[in-house]
Amino acid sequence: MGTTTYAALLRGVNVGGGRKVLMADLRALLTERGYGRVRTHLQSGNVVLDTDTTPHEALAEQLSAALAEHFGLHVDVLVRDHAYLAAVADACPFPADTLEGKQLHVTYYSHPVDAARFAALDAAAYHPEEFALGDRALYLHTPEGLGRSRLAETTARLTPAREGIVATTRNWNTVRRLVELTAP
Repeated sequence: MGTTTYAALLRGVNVGGGRKVLMADLRALLTERGYGRVRTHLQSGNVVLDTDTTPHEALAEQLSAALAEHFGLHVDVLVRDHAYLAAVADACPFPADTLEGKQLHVTYYSHPVDAARFAALDAAAYHPEEFALGDRALYLHTPEGLGRSRLAETTARLTPAREGIVATTRNWNTVRRLVELTAP
C-alpha cells in the first residue's frame, strides 16, 4: 500500500490570539513523527502531509495526540484526501468564480449533520446570506464576510460539539488551495 496525501484541518488554532501553534514547529513535529512532505498553508492550521495511515479518523487521532503531547493543547483535527476536497469544491452551489474568497466559506464536519435542523431555518431571514448542505460540508455565502455573518453564527449553533461533531471553517481561497496542495 502506498502513501496518500491528506489535508489535516486543525480547529481553532492561531485565531484570536489564543491556542498558538507556530507552523514551523508543527512541520518539524510531524516530520519527526514520520509523516512525509509535511507543509502548511497560512498560519491557521492547514497541514498537508503524506502517510499510509488509514482511515481518516485514525490519522486525525494520531495528529491530535501529537499536538496534545508536544504543544499541550487539545486540538480537534479533521483529515480529508484530495478526492473529497475536490468533490466538495466541485459541488459548490454558489458562483465561486465570481465571488471573493472572503464571501464564500465551507464548514467541514467530521460526520453528517442533521439536515432537518438546517431545513427548519428561515433562509429568507438571512438574505442576502445563503447556505447549502453538502457531503459533511456546509457552504456559506456571506457577501459581507464571515465576521459579520448572522447566518454563520446561527449555523454554528446547529451542530453542537456535545454531539461529537467536529466542525471547522475555511474560506474559499483556502478550499481551492487545499485541493491544489493535495493533488496527486
